[in-house]
Amino acid sequence: MAALRRLTQARRTPTERTALAGEAAAEAAEAALAETPPEAPPKRTPKPPAEDHTPTPDDPHAAAFFDCDNTILRGAAIFYLGIGLYRRKFFSRRDVARFAWQQAWFRVHGSEDPAHIADAQDTALGLVAGKRTAELEQICEEIFEQVIAEKIWPGTRALVQMHLDAGQRVWLVTAAPLEVARIIARQLGMTGALGTVAEAVNGVYTGHLVGGLLHGEAKAAAVRSLARREQLDLTHCAAFSDSANDIPMLALVGHPYVVNPDAALRRHARRMGWRVRDFRTGRKAARIGLPAAAGLGILAGVTAAALAGRRRRSTC
Repeated sequence: MAALRRLTQARRTPTERTALAGEAAAEAAEAALAETPPEAPPKRTPKPPAEDHTPTPDDPHAAAFFDCDNTILRGAAIFYLGIGLYRRKFFSRRDVARFAWQQAWFRVHGSEDPAHIADAQDTALGLVAGKRTAELEQICEEIFEQVIAEKIWPGTRALVQMHLDAGQRVWLVTAAPLEVARIIARQLGMTGALGTVAEAVNGVYTGHLVGGLLHGEAKAAAVRSLARREQLDLTHCAAFSDSANDIPMLALVGHPYVVNPDAALRRHARRMGWRVRDFRTGRKAARIGLPAAAGLGILAGVTAAALAGRRRRSTC
């Protein structure tokens, strides 16, 4: 990772940053797998939906890749992280106000100007700059122990188990921070996780990413890199996602699945003949855009805390 950290200091094109983010995620995932084998998953889980692709048992070249937000987890992982971090006083109200304003502006205007995205990303990273990685990891453990129990789609959980039972490797692939991704993957008994890699030196966050967010094409780059390292045949692999942003990842594998899809992905899946599984009960899942998710989560935390304080004062 030291070489990758040095590379992040150089000026790079968007394509180069995408490739670097993918390589960083794959390298981190492989290193974690070498250090700590995945825990055995729970034995009693729901049965997978009928008419799903049945994985070939013990195929050494096959794996499954699962998106997180609205695919495995109801809502966005970073939403829950933002609420949890604010409640634990991980950053100040002033930090929250600036970040929430930037994210709200982005969502209202719908701008994809790279300068605006970079500014919002830099603000988010500034919130953790100087904090110790061990501190964030401990907080993530506390936050997601409860979230995993309450927010997992049982149908997608069954699909995860189906691939595990076939002896396949199963990976979480998410734009959420790697620390969050690893915890979610571990609690689900998955092989490991590919997530956004934040640069750290001597166990302290620098406030920079290695490459960039693991989003869109960067997810596909990470999957390709991991497949190369783990000697996987992507035509034997499956991938699952809810978002059109993940079409590059879904298009890589021989068995793409669409889970709780947004409208754009549903249309694309219909054209391509991809399997669609919708585990929602007659309502649309909340769609939180990636650049706005963290700001909305933090803002929700601020609002919840303010309301709680107001209720306490009113009862005194």
